[in-house]
Amino acid sequence: MSKEISRKDFLKGMAATMAGVAAASVLPIRAAAEEAAIYTPGTYSAEADGFGKLTVTMTFDETSITDIVIDAGNETAEIGGKAAPQLAEAILNAQNPVVDGISGATLTSNGVRRAAAMCVAEAKGVDLETILGGGEAAEEKLDDGEDWIGTAPEIDEAEITETLETDFLIVGAGNAGLAAAVFASDNGMDFLIAEKGETYMKTRHWFGAVNSKYTEEAGVKVNPLRLMNELCRYSSGKADPRVIKMWIDESYKTVNMVDRILTDYGYVCDFTSDIGADPTTEDAYTYLAPIEHYYHAGPDCSEEVAAWGRNGIFEDYIKKAGHEPLYNHELVTLEKDGDKVVGGIFRDTVNGNYVRIKANNVLLTTGGYAANFEMLAKRDPMTSSIVSLSYYGATNTGDGIKAGAWAGAALDPEPASMVFDRGLIAPGVDAGPFKDEFGNWSYAGTGAQWNCTTQPFLKVNRYGRRVYNESTPYNDGPYNAASQPGRVLCQIFDNNFPDDVTRFHTLGCSAQTRNQLPRFWGTDGTDGEVQEKVDAGLIMKADTIEELADKLGFEGEAKETFLATVEHYNQMAEAGVDDEFGKPAYRLSTIKDAPFFGSWYGASLLTTIDGLRINEKAQVLAAGTMTPIEGLYAAGDCSGSFFANNYPELFPGVALGRSMTEALKAVSVISGVEEWK
Repeated sequence: MSKEISRKDFLKGMAATMAGVAAASVLPIRAAAEEAAIYTPGTYSAEADGFGKLTVTMTFDETSITDIVIDAGNETAEIGGKAAPQLAEAILNAQNPVVDGISGATLTSNGVRRAAAMCVAEAKGVDLETILGGGEAAEEKLDDGEDWIGTAPEIDEAEITETLETDFLIVGAGNAGLAAAVFASDNGMDFLIAEKGETYMKTRHWFGAVNSKYTEEAGVKVNPLRLMNELCRYSSGKADPRVIKMWIDESYKTVNMVDRILTDYGYVCDFTSDIGADPTTEDAYTYLAPIEHYYHAGPDCSEEVAAWGRNGIFEDYIKKAGHEPLYNHELVTLEKDGDKVVGGIFRDTVNGNYVRIKANNVLLTTGGYAANFEMLAKRDPMTSSIVSLSYYGATNTGDGIKAGAWAGAALDPEPASMVFDRGLIAPGVDAGPFKDEFGNWSYAGTGAQWNCTTQPFLKVNRYGRRVYNESTPYNDGPYNAASQPGRVLCQIFDNNFPDDVTRFHTLGCSAQTRNQLPRFWGTDGTDGEVQEKVDAGLIMKADTIEELADKLGFEGEAKETFLATVEHYNQMAEAGVDDEFGKPAYRLSTIKDAPFFGSWYGASLLTTIDGLRINEKAQVLAAGTMTPIEGLYAAGDCSGSFFANNYPELFPGVALGRSMTEALKAVSVISGVEEWK
């Protein structure tokens, strides 16, 4: 590609067009406030990308905003859904579309403010750039130096306004923390669970477990040692096989506990042994184990409980047993008495006060550091460079990992992140974080990750050249793109999309594309999400390959290479032999039936999965000696020892499965209760 567009030019250009801004930018907004703004009275609506699509409808008289309604039905109920009415009230009170965002709901906040600014622009009869201030993004890079840990903050005793005591302290109310709280509650333990956010973290509905009652019912038996060795191979031997084996051996107990509670609330478990094509024939994969358990609301489940998800149910369960989570409590540092961890100091994020919580045992379940742009760039610079869209939880800023390191814990020697090939961006835009003129780090991608780019269609770089076997795990493409121009790739397909993705029969969450074809393709490719992305300028659509090349930004030699690549790929697909990279024949597809489609993308980041080294009892290990730190445990994304290099995405659910199982193991060790009910 001979012409590249900087982030600055892209953002400035998109600001000139309302629809383009709504579809392709997530930068925070600044309005040039006008004291005596005159509106054309009426009601105006605008759509923008939050976590999903959201709509803002605003009513104006001649001099003021009189009403604002936000349709946030596509946002997460527990985060974006709660933020929407707060944002509406703030905009109405301020009479300005630019208000402070809601902590933990960044995507929703940005979408609401952007759509509101569009309504104001229309009511004023001015272009959106006037409302946005017409600024340009600052070209600045993150420091990828080594010093990301820093030093433990020193809190003056006079600032600590409250002291609580408990036997067992759980830090973090996410998938691992709430599972631990349920186990502790069932066994009558004296415990507190403290969470940085104002509510529990979003639920991941599926998790991996080995040889559970559901796998037995399906007639499936997984070889534990083979699975352990395969996961160790993914980590290049950097993981601890005993920690992996603990999950393999005890995850069936996690299913038993989860099942007992969720089924009482009206949930059901779907287990499938469908793991794609036979790996012993033409597939490039080596070993695939059926482990995914998917819990969802059943026919008898109430609407309210269905919206809760597993974590909401777990919260309700422990509340009914008399355990109220401490929300808005941010971990500042752990405290030790000699070599033993004896609790921690927290900041109450509502009033700014500090709270000391004394405990005999502490379990860290604080998540990873995907929301900490600086820490990600320093700890995992490659992942930082390839991301174009992030799904991070806003509270996942590495607090538990840093606190553990300050307390003397060993860290994984190498980072690991959960990245997918699903971060759509416009042609010419690079992957990686950038800083706008307002001092906010961000990525160019918007909305939800785009599942369809995981499909093994032809992928090329900015030179129009194919660069890898597309029939590989989800993170292989983005990691390959790390050495490609702009750290992005482009996917190409044609009007045979439905037949192709059905034949591809991909594994895990990428199966959503074929399982939900009407959602993505519609009836004929013109009324589904593919067409929505075309309308948003994120997928290019053309009647000829030459026209598609132009729309994708290929020029000169890059265009010639692109056209030759497509021609050769068609020849390979017709012959059923990939003579370049050995992709299986059933995952080759011709590109001959117009219209033709192409989209650029980088990595979408879900979370980081490296952290404090633990043993098979979930005890945190001390740096140097690698012996357990008394009183300190870790589970989930803030813990280590399980992954390195990457996430083994062909074992769907393994990350969440290990998170809950590690948490339950920690409670089992602390309580001495070996049977998980």
